[in-house]
Amino acid sequence: MEAQVKPIIHVVPAKGLAGLKENWQSDLLSGFLVSLIALPLSLGIASASNFPPIMGVLTAIVGGLIVAFFAGSEPTIKGPAAGLIVIVAGCVDELGRGDLDLGWKLALGVIIVAGVLQVVMGVLKVAKLADFFPLSAVHGMLAAIGIIIMSKQIHLAVGIAPSELKGKEPLELIAMVPHSLSHMEWHVALIGIVSLIILFSWPNIKSKAIKKIPPALVVLVVAVAMGLYFHLSDTKLYSDIKPLVNPGEFKLSYNANFGAWSGDLLPIALKYLAMFTLIGSLESLLTGKAIDLLDPYKRKSNLSKDLTAVGIGNMVSAALGGLPMISEVARSSANLTNGGKTRWANFFQGGFLLLFVVALVPLIKLVPVAALAAILIAVGFRLAAPKEFRHMYHIGPEQLIVFVVTIIATLATDLLIGIAVGIAAEFIIQLALGLPVKYLFRPEQKLISIGNEHTLTITGAAVFTNYLSIKKQLDTIPQGAGQHVTVDLHHARYVDHTVMENLHNYERDFQLAGGEFHVINLDEHQPMSAHPLAARRKRMAV
Repeated sequence: MEAQVKPIIHVVPAKGLAGLKENWQSDLLSGFLVSLIALPLSLGIASASNFPPIMGVLTAIVGGLIVAFFAGSEPTIKGPAAGLIVIVAGCVDELGRGDLDLGWKLALGVIIVAGVLQVVMGVLKVAKLADFFPLSAVHGMLAAIGIIIMSKQIHLAVGIAPSELKGKEPLELIAMVPHSLSHMEWHVALIGIVSLIILFSWPNIKSKAIKKIPPALVVLVVAVAMGLYFHLSDTKLYSDIKPLVNPGEFKLSYNANFGAWSGDLLPIALKYLAMFTLIGSLESLLTGKAIDLLDPYKRKSNLSKDLTAVGIGNMVSAALGGLPMISEVARSSANLTNGGKTRWANFFQGGFLLLFVVALVPLIKLVPVAALAAILIAVGFRLAAPKEFRHMYHIGPEQLIVFVVTIIATLATDLLIGIAVGIAAEFIIQLALGLPVKYLFRPEQKLISIGNEHTLTITGAAVFTNYLSIKKQLDTIPQGAGQHVTVDLHHARYVDHTVMENLHNYERDFQLAGGEFHVINLDEHQPMSAHPLAARRKRMAV
């Protein structure tokens, strides 16, 4: 007989002070390593957002030292996010009308109100509303953000003066790229190019020990050395370009200005309030879901509580002059990779960053802008990488259409209109595929529960617009050992990708809890691609 392989059982780490006592060594080490990633990213994100760069680090400090105690997720790291750069920078520009210092302080007032709304949303447990958005449109919005980030940072990476970029829209910045490349300042451009080579080649290094060093940290060290060699601090040589970071002053003082909530600035404030609240919350909730899938202990985040924590963090951060924060996916996944087990890793990360800004401000002033631009180009590329387009196509051609339409609309307008256009595109495609309008928002469904046996039969359609109704039914079923759930889609004429993926997540959750979850009767449905979670359209009898 063959010996049975026993599954690896991970003992879930304790929480609170017991978790600190039990895991302080691993959390301390992970917090330190994550802080090395967060320092350059926070500086770059703040700078690109038209905030004093040091305020990006302050945001991460608040996210660690304060928000860690309120969070609804153990392994997630809170801090400024590249996905909000476009919104923050736009808010500062429009409210300040050329005065970046005024625009920064007026934007803080908007961020505080957005934080209040996020706290209310968390208390009212509306985190589930994130499931309304079609996944292809959300990914399209994030890809557009990546393109917008790159469209500006590529100019700074080759030494173009920031004044030449002022007021330019993303499509204009993209059109300017050939001109900037032909008029680059070669000292600055060399720093940018070397930084990009380090960032994109680092994953190919075979040495495990070297790969543990954050590439962004290596970029800072190399770029500072090159900057000193090229005398970037010489204002006579580089006065127009301003090639070195001006981090600003780090001090804990109230900075917010609520002057945007009156007069002709009110419509602008309301627009960005909607963006901060919607996009910031959506990104944070999606990160929470993603990290749950990566967590080796299979803990499930309380997303409503986590949204409340992010709202508290935004109010505190903005009052002190910091950016809006989210649960950030790259730093959160790095936390898990580095062995972080509890929320104390986030706390330690904030503590190390506080030590850095107290001790290293003179060194931060030597960081070339080109190095931060290169770091952000790498971040933007990850959001809009070619593999994202291939992934969408593999899921289904119709998902690629929604993805691309969302990108184009976002680049041509703004984030809110872009994601609205993406949702509309998904609507139109589903109607074109024969989905009756009456099933768009309310599926015909029936749940029968006999003991531990539960059968949910869905008639009409199962799509992103009516998924919240389906989710409401599924959430009434307890997730525990012995529970057996069957979702019968025989009579559903169309099942979209968003619902297929969410049902797959339910299957995972029930199995982890010791139960069973099955989706049946899809044999007569034609998948839109070979992907297992592709949308499915039922073959209708002729």
